[in-house]
Amino acid sequence: MKEFCEDYFRHLSELLNSLDLDKVVAFADELEMARQNDNTVFFIGNGGSAATASHMANDFGANINKGDEGAPSLRALSLTDNSAVMSAISNDDGYQNVFVNQLKIHYRPGDKLVAISASGNSPNVLLAAQWVKKKKGTVISLTGFDGGRLKEISDICVHVETGEGEYGPVEDIHMIMDHLVVTWFQQKK
Repeated sequence: MKEFCEDYFRHLSELLNSLDLDKVVAFADELEMARQNDNTVFFIGNGGSAATASHMANDFGANINKGDEGAPSLRALSLTDNSAVMSAISNDDGYQNVFVNQLKIHYRPGDKLVAISASGNSPNVLLAAQWVKKKKGTVISLTGFDGGRLKEISDICVHVETGEGEYGPVEDIHMIMDHLVVTWFQQKK
């Protein structure tokens, strides 16, 4: 187990060191722009990425202003959190529409979409991203593996290049991106 731990941590370190930091900065800048302009940032994903989307919306929406009541808030909303809405859309219109149908209701010009997908090929994530692009909106993605189609259509993509199926390391780094950028917001005041 100790050797496995060392190998896993070494692999994570290598993946972190290979990230394009300009993309991380661009991700943070887009969120700051949304915060300054009172836009909403929507977070989406499936499975582990749905949990990341929920966690990110919590952190960006509730935690960036801790201790500074006068700072502008970031309007953050995870479209993965309302099981009644998600099951109704999935049942009535198909799971591929679970995010895009919510965006059709809530999205306003200037809003941002953070699409989280290890494969970058989830049909419901791609449909939502394509819809936002048609509205001339900004799509920020967090991907893994080869990035899939999502990497190609995103305005900004923080890509964790791994072998196909390496969900754990990809999802670990996506959560590190969350905590990194939230902590940056908290400390830059």
